[in-house]
This record gives sequence, structure tokens and C-alpha cells, in this order.
Amino acid sequence: MNYTDHGYLRVAAVAPTIALANPARNAQRILTKYQLLSSSDCAVVLTPELSLTGYSCEDLFLTADLQRESTQTLAGLARETSSTLLVVGAPLLLVDGRLVNAAFVLANGQILGAVPKCSNPNHAEFYEQRWFASGAGIDVEHEIDELPFRVSPKQLFRVGDTYCAVEICEDLWAPQPPSAQHALNGATLILNPSASPEQVAKAEYRRDLVRMQSGACISAYLYASSTVSESSKDVVYGGHLLAAENAVLLGESDLFLNDTELLVDIDWHRLRHERAVSSTFRSGPRTDGYRIIGQPTRSLLKRLRRDIARHPFVPGDASTLEARAKTILKIQTQGLVKRLQSSATNKMVIGLSGGLDSTLALLVCMDAQLELAWESETVLAVTMPGPGTSTHTRESVALLTEAAGLALREIPISAAVESHLSDIQHEALDDVTYENSQARERTQILFDLANKMNGIVVGTGDLSELALGWCTFNADHMSSYNVNVGVPKTLVQYLTRWYAQHRASDNLRRALERVLETPITPELLPATRGEIAQRTEEIVGPFELHDFFLYHFLRTGADVAKIRTLANHAYNDAYEGKEIDRWLRVFITRFHRQQFKRTTLPPGPKVGTVSLSPRGDWRMPDEADWQQILKGLDEIS
Repeated sequence: MNYTDHGYLRVAAVAPTIALANPARNAQRILTKYQLLSSSDCAVVLTPELSLTGYSCEDLFLTADLQRESTQTLAGLARETSSTLLVVGAPLLLVDGRLVNAAFVLANGQILGAVPKCSNPNHAEFYEQRWFASGAGIDVEHEIDELPFRVSPKQLFRVGDTYCAVEICEDLWAPQPPSAQHALNGATLILNPSASPEQVAKAEYRRDLVRMQSGACISAYLYASSTVSESSKDVVYGGHLLAAENAVLLGESDLFLNDTELLVDIDWHRLRHERAVSSTFRSGPRTDGYRIIGQPTRSLLKRLRRDIARHPFVPGDASTLEARAKTILKIQTQGLVKRLQSSATNKMVIGLSGGLDSTLALLVCMDAQLELAWESETVLAVTMPGPGTSTHTRESVALLTEAAGLALREIPISAAVESHLSDIQHEALDDVTYENSQARERTQILFDLANKMNGIVVGTGDLSELALGWCTFNADHMSSYNVNVGVPKTLVQYLTRWYAQHRASDNLRRALERVLETPITPELLPATRGEIAQRTEEIVGPFELHDFFLYHFLRTGADVAKIRTLANHAYNDAYEGKEIDRWLRVFITRFHRQQFKRTTLPPGPKVGTVSLSPRGDWRMPDEADWQQILKGLDEIS
């Protein structure tokens, strides 16, 4: 397995112990780290600002001895490098007499380029303009010990099949950081060698700055700051190492340590996809003059260090989940409230099956009722038992509405379905016509009741079922307003469980837990001795897998080979590869064949970054061919 084929690169930030004004010793320490990290499949190794000399050398930067030793040591270090990029910092005296604070990019025995710092701080504890000139506007050729290179801030360096660029420390704090133009010109990875002294709350600010700049640039951002081995005459350095990707923190080091390192795997394919779908990024003004340095290389990443979440729609920690649950329920509720107000109605009609989706929709109706200070009679809960309805789900509906303090209306549909099937001369009791006739009968009842009461039908189907087309066209596919349309099945489960644990009365909690323990089922085939005869996940596959496929197909832009690889990585101890392949084929086939249902989707609120609304996030022809995708899956299976 080579994860670089799917857009992953391993990068490392290191903060080695520094011997002030001793480039030779620093170079040896850096080289030892570099060689170890290169053998660990790292494509880039980043060291702090002025790492060859130390940042706190002050007026020693102006001495000929330190300048000469720095350049000689730099040339020797460059000749020791392999295909892994190494970024080190050192002062550089240009031929015109300007001394610049530069980051050197080394690889394959060469100095690929030098990036001068543009924003030299000269306030508070900083005094850089005493020694260094700004690198803004510099674009010159230079040579050290017969190793030629360009000195310019406008350089992109090839790493694998993508590009990285460098900005130095204070450049990130500037009103217009160079990284913005680096990203707009093609860099998916921004490297920042820094020397940022510690102060109360500065680490939090620095962390947010790195994270948000990675989001603004739709890039990965790797940051390495100087350690406590710098001079502590007036300030102390913490050796902060940070890595972020599109506003998400990937990793962080502890403070006040020497010889620390941070390794992360970045996904530049995902960044490329994010940029392609962002019209804001595409329209950003680009500056001219950028050069691409280096030849395309093929790196090997045999094992992935990055965590691939099994449930990407669900937050991994309890505090985030609680905040997310509150936000999602609020979005659903406010969307429904607005729809009720604009419809000039005070009745919500909802069909209850005893399953998860209709239960979550009922909770949203209850919240909308509270928001509007309406009486409980404004929610009409309707259960419509048919030939496939089990005793278990029928009892769940009764317990749920009783605990919620709502009246329940029961309208059996078996006779109506039997009459309809007789009218169309249909005799089979186990085919799609038989199943769909029940779904359409239920939807007709709900809409006619809504008309009678001057109300609206609240839809219950979720995002996962919509992706698979697991709904009957012009039946449960249709509603006046669907509050669950943006919520995937895995998140429906977590939201319902969170509500049970944090907001429900004891009786309602017990009813919700009963629903959570019920297998997912459409109940459209005759029940066996009152028990559930159909289990959805046995028919279309596990929803946790389908939610995984959906997330990576739409949110990260992954192709089928990458989705397969990531699913095998995430579920390696839960599903065999053949089972993942089987359900991935089902997902691809159903997602394409069932688009016609999404084309005529009723309104409902978007709650997350993935939506299938034809008016918003997802548009595709109903007739798109999926066979080529399956062919590609066959070739890699």
C-alpha cells in the first residue's frame, strides 16, 4: 500500500536543541533528526527560524565569522540531503550588502532555494531590523560553495506531486501574510520556521492563528518554533510545534522541551478538492512572478499515521458532540418554525413508525412547539400500521407519544392497501409494488390530514437514506418540510441518544432508548408472528459504511480507490475487504441510479457540510453512468 497515491504526505516539524552561534554543531543535530525522519517516510522536515545559528545571536549576526561559518555549514548540510526536503534557517549576506533572515530549502544534495523573511519585527522584545533587511521584493540568483539557488519569497517547491512554500515567523502575523499568495499560486503546504517567545496565553493565540490561516488558505500548515535552548536573557522560547489542515488542528507538541518532533500525514488531494469547489478561492487575485523549483518526485508512504474516523459525521469527543447536537437541533427547529410561520399554519402532522428517523423528527416538532409557545395539540402524531408493522414498533410509538404528552392517532392501512392492489389487479405480496403501495398510502393520509387541519407534513427521511434512494418516490420521499434531510443516519442515532441523556424526562428517555435498540426497518413485508421481518442493513448494507462512503465521496472528493483504501484502514477490524467492496459497489450504484429522487427533493435545512439538496450543494444529471466507476473498482479489487 502506498498512501501517497491517494494524496497523503508525511511531514515533520522538529525543534532541536540549539548551540548558540555554533552552526556546525547545530547542523549535526539537525542532520541526525533529518536522517531518522527520512527513514520514517517523511517528505518534509521543518526546523525553526535561524536554526543553524540560533535566533538569539543578536549582533553576532553581523560578524563575518558567523556569516562565513553559516554558509559553509549550510553547503555541507545540503550535500547530505536525500529526496526529503529539509528546511533550515540561517543569515544570508547578499551581494548588494543586505543581510536577510532566510529559510533554505535543501534536497538531493542541493540548495533548492532561499526564502527571505519579509516582515522583520522591531517592537517590544524584537529588534530584527537592527540586523536584517526585509526580503519583500528580493528576487536574485545566489551561490554558496558552487551550489546555485534563487533568493525570493515567490517560490514553490515540489514535494511529491504537489507544492509547498515558506513564510517565516512574523510573516504570519502580518496583515497580508505571504502564505495567502503562496496558496493562490498552488502551494498546498505552508511551512513556517519561527522563533516565537512564550508569554501568558500566547500559545493559544498562536495555535488559533496557525489553524485559521490554514483554513483561509485551504492548505496544510506546518509550524516549528525555537526551543528553551535559545538565550533566556529577556524572553523564554517554548519550542511550539503545530500542524493544521484547512482549519483543523492535526497535531501539537508540548511546550518547554528540547529535541521535540511532530509528525503528521496531510491530505493534499482533499485540499485540492476543497479549492476546486470554492468559488472564493478560485477568484482570489494572484500575483505574478512565482517559480516552481525542483523535479516531480515519487515518495512512499507505506503506513498511515493519520486517524481516519469511522463515523466522520459524528464528533469524536463528548464536549464537541454536545455542542454539535445543540446546534443541529436548533437549526432543524428554527427551519421548521420559519416554515410554519410562512405557511400561516399552527399544525404539524408527522407519521411515526417507531424508528429512529421519525423519532428525531418528533423531537424537533416538540422543540418547535416550545419555541412558538403552542399547545401540545398542534402536533398531530399519526401511526399507520400495515401488514408489516411489528408489535414492537407499534408499542414504541405508543410509549413515545405518551411520554411526550402528545395525542396519538392510529389509522390502519391494510384494508386500503388491499383495496388499491385489487383495483390495479396486483396479487403479489412480496414485490416492490406491494411495498410501495403501503408507503404511498401512508403519505396520502398524512397530506390529506394536513389539508384538513390546515397544517404541514413534517418529513422524517434522513440524508443517508436519501443518498441511497432508500425511500419510495412520491411517498416517504415527499413532505411539506423535511427536518432530517441534512442529518446522516449515524448522526441521527447520536442525536437521539444525546437527547435521551440530556433533555428527556425519565419516561421519554426510556422510550427513546427502546427506539435506539430497535433494528432499522421499513416494515413493508408481512411481520412474522408480530416480529420485524425486514432489516434495512441486511438489504442495503451497514449505514456506518454508507455514511463513510458518502462523506469521502462528497466532502473530500475522494475517488473510489481512495474511499476503498480509507475504509479498509478505518474498519480493518470490523469488516473484511470483500464486504467493504460489496457495499461500496451498492453505494456507488444506488447513489447514481437514485438521483431522480433527489432532483425533486422537498425543502429542508442543511445542518452540516454535506448536503444533497438540488437547490444547493449537489447537482447531477439523473442519467449519469456509474459503470465506469465500478469498472475501476473491479480493477483494484
